[in-house]
Amino acid sequence: MKKMTSIIVAGLLLAGCQWSQFQGENRQEQKPDSTSESSSIKEKSAERNNQKDSELTLDAAYFNEVNEVNGKQEIMNASNTMALVNKTFALPSDYVPDDLIRPKVDFSFGNQDIEKSYLRKEAADALEKMFKAAKNEGIRLYASSGYRSYDRQNGVFQAEVNKSGETKAAQAVAVPGTSEHQTGLAMDITSESVQHLLVQEFENTSEGKWLKDNAHRFGYILRYPKGKEEVTGYQFEPWHFRYVGEKAAKIIYERDWTLEEYFDNVAKI
Repeated sequence: MKKMTSIIVAGLLLAGCQWSQFQGENRQEQKPDSTSESSSIKEKSAERNNQKDSELTLDAAYFNEVNEVNGKQEIMNASNTMALVNKTFALPSDYVPDDLIRPKVDFSFGNQDIEKSYLRKEAADALEKMFKAAKNEGIRLYASSGYRSYDRQNGVFQAEVNKSGETKAAQAVAVPGTSEHQTGLAMDITSESVQHLLVQEFENTSEGKWLKDNAHRFGYILRYPKGKEEVTGYQFEPWHFRYVGEKAAKIIYERDWTLEEYFDNVAKI
């Protein structure tokens, strides 16, 4: 009887070992291949990086084509909607956009049909959409100053020189030819909460905050942000918005860049 019991126990133990071995083999078969999993992660990461890199490309036509004129780097393709206009790159004195229209928005100066109420058509259409969206959210915006001719820039600059001297004037107001307003793609925006003035207090108003957070959805960027004065060459202007198109505006907004920094990072294709 004892012998029979020993045989049965041995059989059960043997069966248990075989079952355990089967389970181990089965688990090993089901265990993910760590090498394969690592490769998959790397592939996905590379795919994401490629997607990011593809975002940072721009057609060559949107880069400044410059020529030195009287010691200035003058932009020859001035009608380019992505033109980088600043203290380094100037527009020709005779450049006037050929598609200027008056957007159907509220102006701080009412219905006067004057130079500064105009924008290039693409920028004007986007401005109308932006103002309408803001109004739907209880935000009332007023356009204050759009297109500015070379002659008008000269008048504004001289007035500032007379007021505060040439050095300070160059920090506050663009030297003629270096103003984005001449592109017809920039608009100064204000509100009743700051008495329709262009002041830094606009930053703290509901209108200023809405613009900062939403302008990119319509292709506009806050052109001279706080903390980027050394990059742009201009003091913080919470009222000055520049049209660059929705794709570029989204990238600039998400990466907290200026237009200068965008062109420092984007690849020409």
